[in-house]
Amino acid sequence: MAKLVSQVYAEALFGLGVENGLLDTLLEELNGMCEILGKNPQFVTLLGHPELDQKEKTAVFDRVFDGKISKELNGFGELFAIREDYERRCLAYHKIGVVYVTSAEELSDTQKENIRQKLLATTDFVSLQIHYQVDAALIGGLKIQIGDRVVDSSIQNRLKRMKDSLMRVSLS
Repeated sequence: MAKLVSQVYAEALFGLGVENGLLDTLLEELNGMCEILGKNPQFVTLLGHPELDQKEKTAVFDRVFDGKISKELNGFGELFAIREDYERRCLAYHKIGVVYVTSAEELSDTQKENIRQKLLATTDFVSLQIHYQVDAALIGGLKIQIGDRVVDSSIQNRLKRMKDSLMRVSLS
């Protein structure tokens, strides 16, 4: 499967960041640039204007950001998409896991800490960014997502599996 251009750029930038010891600096700069661009959509529109050639776009970009960002970031397009992929790579490099925990009701601090400890003990991560949310439709139990892996121990899921199993039973 072909990589998206933004993934190729993020991979190249990540390589430069590792090689030059600038991983976290480049991430901070990417976040700052994306924040500035997010607040100035007309500038993004200008950079995407079809009548400006790449040389002119680069010149405008350089005038705005020259001296404010690392030279490694000059010339990169699709900053929002690059930032996402670059951040994922940085987190993986630092062995920081991004976890989404959904529960039927709000979890106590003790429950959250128990989940954090269990996840650290059963993964290769040294640190976790855990995002909690509540979904009463789960009825009980937890749904935990780390990357593309999902562990769903909710009562909602158990009932669904039971229903599916019963539907497969043929009546003789």
